Amino acid sequence: MPQQPILFCEVFDVWGIDFIGLFPISNGYSYILLVVDYMSRWVEAMATKTNDAKVWCAEISDQQPGSHICNRAMSSLLEKYGVVHQVSITYHPQTNGQTKVFNREIKKILQKLTNLGQKDWSCHLEDTLWAHRTTYQTPLGMSPYQIVFGKVCHLPIELEHRAYWAVKKCNMAYDQAREERKLQLQELEELHLEVYENSRIYKQRVKQFHDHRILRKEFQVGKKVLLFNSRLKLIAGKLLSRWDDPFIITKIFPYGAIEL
Repeated sequence: MPQQPILFCEVFDVWGIDFIGLFPISNGYSYILLVVDYMSRWVEAMATKTNDAKVWCAEISDQQPGSHICNRAMSSLLEKYGVVHQVSITYHPQTNGQTKVFNREIKKILQKLTNLGQKDWSCHLEDTLWAHRTTYQTPLGMSPYQIVFGKVCHLPIELEHRAYWAVKKCNMAYDQAREERKLQLQELEELHLEVYENSRIYKQRVKQFHDHRILRKEFQVGKKVLLFNSRLKLIAGKLLSRWDDPFIITKIFPYGAIEL
């Protein structure tokens, strides 16, 4: 199926939320509650002991399938704050793909910071988030920190080695620094527009790379087709066919969706 990239215009307008785990118990914690802003790719995360609705309602709210959040407690909280809840489909988690991508990134960074027993991962979670927020993101053309605050983050190591571009900002007088910061905030809207264009161009390239490998097939209403059983990817059977009996196409929707 051709990709349908989704673009977002406002920072902190649409969030994706997911649980990562189960991890080895670290200071009593076994899960990570991950929250991702789809526009700036800014990530917030916290270690949790469980992955049930009490954790969600106590902290944040927005998006991810599962009975542990699709319940009355979560629905009432979302309704209270006027949050639109969109659930990604369980059998097609790619619809929540950006959150899944950051799941892998956070795990990779934690793997490099934790000890062999991986029992101290909760102590390195803040360092992991800092590393992600200040890292240059190719789809955005800048770091999430710069998108949110309107300025490039000066790392401690740059000040330690007296990097010119970092020390130059530190030597400003208070009045000069205040005017510089005002100018940065005034340019924040233009910065977000640049991020939107960079993201649009990047996603268009990814879509072209993905779609050119797809074999085009024309379907018609009333035609018989076989249905691929994706569950057999997990439950292997040597004599089982991965295609179910022929079904008749009853309706064709835009963007490649078909009703059988």
